[in-house]
Amino acid sequence: MDSQDRMVSRRKFVGSLAGLGAGAALACNSGGRQEQAPEFTGPLTGEKLSGEIEVSKPNGLNLIVIISDTFRWDYLHFNGNRRIQTPHLDALAEEGVYFANCYADGLPTIPARRVIHTGRSILPEREKWHPLAEGDVTFAEVLAKAGFTSGFVVDTYHHFKPGMNFHRGFNSWTWVRGQESDPYVSGPHGSVNPADYTPEHLLNDNFGKRITQYVLNTGGRKSQDDYFCARSTLEAARWLEENKDNDGPFMLFIDMFDPHEPWDAPPEFQKIYRREYPLERYIFGYGVDHQDVLEEDIPLLIDLYSAEVTFMDYCIGRLIERVKRLGLWENTVIAFSTDHGTHLGEQGCIQKQPKLLNSCVARVPLIIRHPDPAFKGKRIDGLTSHLDFMPTFLNLLGVEGYTGMDGLNMWDLVAGLKTELRPQAVTGFKDFGSVHSLKWHYFRNIWEEDPGLGPALYDLEKDPGEQQNVAADHPQVVGEMKSILEREFKVSLA
Repeated sequence: MDSQDRMVSRRKFVGSLAGLGAGAALACNSGGRQEQAPEFTGPLTGEKLSGEIEVSKPNGLNLIVIISDTFRWDYLHFNGNRRIQTPHLDALAEEGVYFANCYADGLPTIPARRVIHTGRSILPEREKWHPLAEGDVTFAEVLAKAGFTSGFVVDTYHHFKPGMNFHRGFNSWTWVRGQESDPYVSGPHGSVNPADYTPEHLLNDNFGKRITQYVLNTGGRKSQDDYFCARSTLEAARWLEENKDNDGPFMLFIDMFDPHEPWDAPPEFQKIYRREYPLERYIFGYGVDHQDVLEEDIPLLIDLYSAEVTFMDYCIGRLIERVKRLGLWENTVIAFSTDHGTHLGEQGCIQKQPKLLNSCVARVPLIIRHPDPAFKGKRIDGLTSHLDFMPTFLNLLGVEGYTGMDGLNMWDLVAGLKTELRPQAVTGFKDFGSVHSLKWHYFRNIWEEDPGLGPALYDLEKDPGEQQNVAADHPQVVGEMKSILEREFKVSLA
């Protein structure tokens, strides 16, 4: 079978390894330890924020930010997916504000975090995966100057790759180790047979090594509480217990890798979506060659992903219950979101791929629950972005004076002060860029000749599932979208 026949094979779903940004190899040796430990930073605000920058006294509200990884906006029950079970996030949305058209600025994992932590756009950069810049001022650093106690609880291990230092400015940080290919446990490698965890047609040497590392990392699990998102939320609950009576308000930032691959939820959650799986513990993650994924694999992979989503929802629900028991519910803002979504078979794509930069990847869920009941149950349809997280959070906490951000205050939409925050949202993922309005979604390659599955224009009003490319029918719209991409990415497009 030649390559062209392989691409159109009925049985194969074709992908590109270009989408494996978050699964790229660790900048670590293979001997099972890090080359460089995370630097101790302490509260760096004195050095990072000059004396000329003054911030106001906060209003007394606390903030808990929960960032998941790879959470599709359409995998929320309240958002129309009746098959998925997310009762705790549904309840949070019912108590809060749901921003229905929020988009990432830069993808994948680390680029998105740089935007969330700084409120600054990274779109003009072609290579976006690098640490915070020396001159960046982070959300935690601004809050430290305003008198907040802040904590960082993370199992998304990319934050702690050598030199990343996303924990700078926090008063304390906890790294829950072992996710994905984190070289946490160094052996015995011979105790793991990758074929016990994935079907033979998906196995290759690279995936086998990744499965082996992950299985070693998770070898000590005895209950649900030993899974990563459970450990992270339990650590977060412990931090709240220890810091709830400190002088002044607090900010707790929780960053969980779930529902990112490997898809390996507890069996009781997997059985919600499928009674029997081909293997006792079926693991799917980065390292699989996309061309090896069969069409009949897709429903099973969707079920594995759904189980991760529901288990993560369960863990968040337990954390929210602890917030209430600690007496913090009435004076704490809680925000939930993600960095990006993923592909689950759309146009033959599995796992996030820049060549199909559509809404199941670029669009993100965002829930903000404010203690004031006046904001309960609101839905905001206006366009928002990761850029807007930091300025909005500062506004909700009453912290004014720091203006070094590109984003805008989303709460102006909630309070009725504005009917539109921005006319478009723009997203960049590797060599591709996309423009989203409430009517249109356009994406194309920015820097390379390979068009991927674009250029493509979708009419979101007529085709919300983004199935029909109508670029040829709307040359004027395409021209307008290209102009926006040229401006935001500082390029000239043919």
